[in-house]
Amino acid sequence: MPERILQVATEMSQLANEKITEIKGVTRATRTLALNALIEAARAGEVGRGFGVVANEVKEISQRVTVITEELEHMFESLALDLERTAQTARGDRFADLSRYVVELMDRNLFERSCDVRWWATDAAVVDVCENPDNGEIASQTSQRLGVILDSYTVYLDLWIADCNGRIIATGRPDKYRLVGTDIGHMPWFREAMRCRDGGAYAVADIARNELLNNAATATYATAVRRGGKAKGDVIGVMGVFFDWENQAPMVVRALNFSDEERARTRVMLIDSQNRIIAASDNQGVLSEQIRLEVKDPNRGSYLLADGSLVAYALTPGYETYKGLGWRGVIVQQPRNATKAVDKPGAKLSMAS
Repeated sequence: MPERILQVATEMSQLANEKITEIKGVTRATRTLALNALIEAARAGEVGRGFGVVANEVKEISQRVTVITEELEHMFESLALDLERTAQTARGDRFADLSRYVVELMDRNLFERSCDVRWWATDAAVVDVCENPDNGEIASQTSQRLGVILDSYTVYLDLWIADCNGRIIATGRPDKYRLVGTDIGHMPWFREAMRCRDGGAYAVADIARNELLNNAATATYATAVRRGGKAKGDVIGVMGVFFDWENQAPMVVRALNFSDEERARTRVMLIDSQNRIIAASDNQGVLSEQIRLEVKDPNRGSYLLADGSLVAYALTPGYETYKGLGWRGVIVQQPRNATKAVDKPGAKLSMAS
């Protein structure tokens, strides 16, 4: 709707300018005729005096029409500008709201992931294998249990259980990734999970490619496994879950209900706290580009680029107990009158590789 208002304002301004130009043309012609009539009246002498009076009146009317026309021109320009600004503000607000919706939708999804890892870390099979890390039979049963979970929760690539030294002792996809025995003790998310104060705490890693999972991009969540599955029990291991980012994130950034025409010139993105693109509706620049946003209000805002493209953004508000990671939703939409929708809408947005 705001874009339609903007279009109407532009059309109204153009039409008003056309009609005012026509009036100016008629006024110029009238002044010319009045001037010619005055010249002829002067030549006619006494006989043309009355005609000269009429010519002078015509000239004065023409001048008044010129003044009125200029006033109308300024009025239409002011009204069109106000309407355009109002429409741009409404459009910017709408897209900032959509940007917030996108990042909030993802955070709602990831809130569930943080809940999953804390819940599964109390599972009897998970606790059992951490209490008996060298028992192959228990490890096999735990892997089967993790496999059952993965069959139901298809948003994950794998689930890992590691002992306190960082050695993987069970996984949900042992035949696919063959990671049992692998040392992950150096990974930051593992060390953070080992420091979790209780069963309600968890660790989370930035979106990154995991070389142990065939270099797939993942969102990693982890927590400590505690003796007896108790919230305050001694730490006996770590559970990590790996969200299938590459397949799940695109569905979120493509969830907005744009028309085909609008979608062709619109790019929807998620960026992390370092302004790195972590998801994009066109799949371009993911994990390889950074955006330099013109941020005035850190929470939400919008602005126009030199080519008329609209840029809107919103900071994650978090969801429930999930505070978010400082991510933003970003939308870049080219103007409707752009000569051609490019493969990467918003390519002129300032970026750094």
